[in-house]
Amino acid sequence: MVRRWSIVDDPPSTRCRAVSVAKATASVFVAIMTVCCITLAEASAATTVKAIPPPAGIPAFYSVPQPLPSTAGTLLKSQRVPVEGLHGTVYRVMYVSRSMRNRPVAVTGIVDVPNGPVPAGGYPVVTWGHGTNGMADQCSPSLQPLAAVPVPNALLDRGWVITASDYEGEGTPGLMPYIAGESAARNTIDIVLAARQLGPAHASKQYVVWGHSEGGQTAMFALKIGRSYAPSLRLAGVVAGAPPSQFNLIYAYLKSTRYRYYLLMAAGGLNAAYGDKIAPLDQILTPQGLSLLPSLNQGCSDYLSQRFGTLDASQYLKADPFTVPAWRKVLIANDPESFTAASPIPLLIIQGGSDEQIPVVSTQLLATHLCGIGQDLERWIYPGQSHSGVIAPSSGDMTHWIADRFQGAPNPDPYAPVGQSDVQITACPT
Repeated sequence: MVRRWSIVDDPPSTRCRAVSVAKATASVFVAIMTVCCITLAEASAATTVKAIPPPAGIPAFYSVPQPLPSTAGTLLKSQRVPVEGLHGTVYRVMYVSRSMRNRPVAVTGIVDVPNGPVPAGGYPVVTWGHGTNGMADQCSPSLQPLAAVPVPNALLDRGWVITASDYEGEGTPGLMPYIAGESAARNTIDIVLAARQLGPAHASKQYVVWGHSEGGQTAMFALKIGRSYAPSLRLAGVVAGAPPSQFNLIYAYLKSTRYRYYLLMAAGGLNAAYGDKIAPLDQILTPQGLSLLPSLNQGCSDYLSQRFGTLDASQYLKADPFTVPAWRKVLIANDPESFTAASPIPLLIIQGGSDEQIPVVSTQLLATHLCGIGQDLERWIYPGQSHSGVIAPSSGDMTHWIADRFQGAPNPDPYAPVGQSDVQITACPT
């Protein structure tokens, strides 16, 4: 049985058995007792499990127990967090996931539990994959639970538990494996397993993955691995908001935008995921680029935008990674465009028609590719909406689509979005 940690764990108690010494003087007896106590205390200290302390300025909850259990999805600890304005109860959690190098890692996140009555079998779960917010510990969405998930009350009012992973490396040791799709997908699925061990959550086996931007890529990889990675759960659907794909085209596009620092983040994140042998940084970054990498762990998106916003990409990029064999292989492996087999799970792609970060044509190309391999999908484009601005007008349509998945509605879903009068709807030919 795996031992779960509370926020403060008391060390094992030490006991000294009474020592009886025939004809011993009082001083000898005290000396023997002292030796006994010291010896047992030292033995106890040697077996006490020590935690990795939390990052500077981060609450004590984020200390990581050692050693970690090997089973992904194991709940390590939880903490109820008072949050005003939420139609439910929030728990901050730490749980075990698995890295791209197949090692157990501690990951943090939140579990939001609705106020309504618990249905038979538990609450269905919507597990959220957050978008790009930086890579440093202080960027962890669980530090600000009310803002961690868009439109949380719309989901809670439906009677759904919400789980939201910070992803490996935000709030826990190491640099976040930014844009390593399967890493984030594992984190996003494992928090559902962890929520099922949190008694007050009453989480069911049935879940839907929803993510946006970086989280849209997370959702795509959850579509790919979900059924095989967590066979004890039942994945009912996937919503991918503005998922990045066509990485070779996005690379060229981002170089000329104010988001070009994403490229440095991707280099550092993929290296963190795979290591120097598989993702060698010196083959794609200049010496200046290498010197900038520590900054990735020093602030969130606003900081990184200011830190690198005035730098031309040529100052830190040594080569187009698609011309470097090792990097080309890594990037293709993390691009949803590389999927070769359809999933039986329904997929919804949502994007703003005026997306300034992910070209709309890229999701069109992705949808065409996925339809070609037999994937069941719908794609809703909301004209005039920006990259993140699309979330609000599409949220009612999305929650309707998710509800249909939980209720076993037919696929493709006959529901037509109404968040805007001009939503562009495409689906795979039948």
